[in-house]
Amino acid sequence: MLTRLLRIYLSRYKRELVLVVVLQLIATAAMLYLPTLNADIIDRGVARGDTDYILRIGGVMLAVTLAQVASSVVAIYFGARAAMGAGRDIRHDLAHRVSSFSQREMGTFGAPSLITRTTNDVQQVQMLTVMSVSIVIMAPIMCVGGIIMGLTVAPGMWWVLAVAVPMLGLFMVVAISRMIPGFRAMQERIDAVNRVLREQITGIRVVRAFVREPEEVARFGVANDHLADASLRVGRVFALMFPVVMGITNITMVAIIWVGGHQIVDGRMEIGALSALMSYVMQILMAVMMASFLAMMAPRAAVCAERIMEVLETQTSVEPPTAPVGFAGDPAAVAFDSATFAYPGADEPVLADLAFECLPGTTTAIVGSTGSGKSTLLSLVPRLIDTTAGRVTVGGTSVADLDPDALRSVIGVVPQRPYLFSGTVASNLRYGKADATDEELWEALRIAQAEDFVTAMPDGLDTAIAQGGTTVSGGQRQRLAIARALVRRPSVYLFDDAFSALDVATDARLRAALAPATRDSTVIIVAQRISTIANADQIIVLNRGRVVGRGRHADLLETCETYAEIAESQLAGAGSAASGPNQHGAGSAASGPNQHGAGSAASGPNRHGAGSAASGPNRHGAGSGGES
Repeated sequence: MLTRLLRIYLSRYKRELVLVVVLQLIATAAMLYLPTLNADIIDRGVARGDTDYILRIGGVMLAVTLAQVASSVVAIYFGARAAMGAGRDIRHDLAHRVSSFSQREMGTFGAPSLITRTTNDVQQVQMLTVMSVSIVIMAPIMCVGGIIMGLTVAPGMWWVLAVAVPMLGLFMVVAISRMIPGFRAMQERIDAVNRVLREQITGIRVVRAFVREPEEVARFGVANDHLADASLRVGRVFALMFPVVMGITNITMVAIIWVGGHQIVDGRMEIGALSALMSYVMQILMAVMMASFLAMMAPRAAVCAERIMEVLETQTSVEPPTAPVGFAGDPAAVAFDSATFAYPGADEPVLADLAFECLPGTTTAIVGSTGSGKSTLLSLVPRLIDTTAGRVTVGGTSVADLDPDALRSVIGVVPQRPYLFSGTVASNLRYGKADATDEELWEALRIAQAEDFVTAMPDGLDTAIAQGGTTVSGGQRQRLAIARALVRRPSVYLFDDAFSALDVATDARLRAALAPATRDSTVIIVAQRISTIANADQIIVLNRGRVVGRGRHADLLETCETYAEIAESQLAGAGSAASGPNQHGAGSAASGPNQHGAGSAASGPNRHGAGSAASGPNRHGAGSGGES
């Protein structure tokens, strides 16, 4: 995988790599030539007292050295440029690939692992590439050239090289084979540490609220210890590498000096030849040591490359159509045609055989118990996930046949957990419409009941927002998310339990302001409060992924047992009846002028409890019809 990854991304920098090869060849040839010149100075200059020869050859050595240094510096520059460019390209492609993943792929990898692969793993491959563009060219040439030149100046010492080089090679093969599984375990442990740390930082308020700091510290300690143990296993192999290499080097040098000294005494070798042989042996061993250093990095980079390629080769389950088509009708029309969704290997589908329409200018509410598939249903509309059977249409065209960007451009989503990006209030509101004017932003804030608190902020629209929106409250974050969807003026609004953090009064005001703004759009709301959806044109009741009821609020109270149980449970938990002027009784009977009974039973005929008709002037039953 490592070779394949590097071949794909380094092929874009052929010019730089060619220059690296040429310059490294020049630098290595110069390094191999220097010991021979040094031997000539010793044997023909120093031994004979020929100063002119020493100066002349010394000048040649200086010129060769300068050429070697200049070639090495320029080669390293171009090599680093190619490596940094390849790293940048890998990160870009990873980010692009991850952005195309559906919820299924995101759940398979997990956010901590994807972050590690995009940062740490790419860095490991990049570091190896920087070293490789220098060492991969230099080390083999220096090693082979050093052996040839060493045998040329001292052919009687061949046996020293025949013993030392294979010993080093054998040791490196054994060490590398032990490091690869160790590095794989290390990267997995890093993922685990990132996962635990991310959970603890994100959920620090919950941790403190439940006084779980000691347990969370212990949990992080376990993950940290596992990482340390994996690192130690690799570290033990590392600890042996340089001592063994240096030991073999020193023993080889002692053997050369011992045997060479005897040969000089016997007249079979000159001092310059011995000096050159020692230099060549050092170059050979230096090449092996450089290769050893590269070999230490290669196993970890190979594991990182596998993890990177795993992401790059993972195809999203939501593939864009090869020949996208346009909307056949009004893009505000949404329909579910026997839509089914199931996770791979699951025993039962999350959603099964959904069949209903959401027409422009109407509001469709989705209710059901926890885990009934409400949020999954909404994810099918913008095609964040794909149906496994049946289809979903928007504008009369299957979402699978529409260009994803075109589809999502007509949809405004307010997720169950609203997320704000680091920046300002204005930059977050313009996330769906970059050219929105300040007037459009304030209009959306007014409808979303966020105008008052944004006006009260120190810098208004330019007030800084921290990552995730942690600088505002949950209700404020939810209203800003609603305003962000409103700025876009989409044809379809998807509210995934988007009013849960609002109090009853704010909820009622927001829905009243929302009605005229979404008059020509399709609104699909997932909600837990019956009061929020009692006025919906149609209510879809889900139970274990299947539609068990469909109709208006009053009808479902009579005909759908599941819906009646949900309504009854909210009424039962809401408290006692409230009466008198300007009194609010969630789930209570309401009487008198200007009284609000969120999902309450009301006096008069056709009493249906939650969201029923309310008698009297200006009486508001959240989700109810009013008589005046």
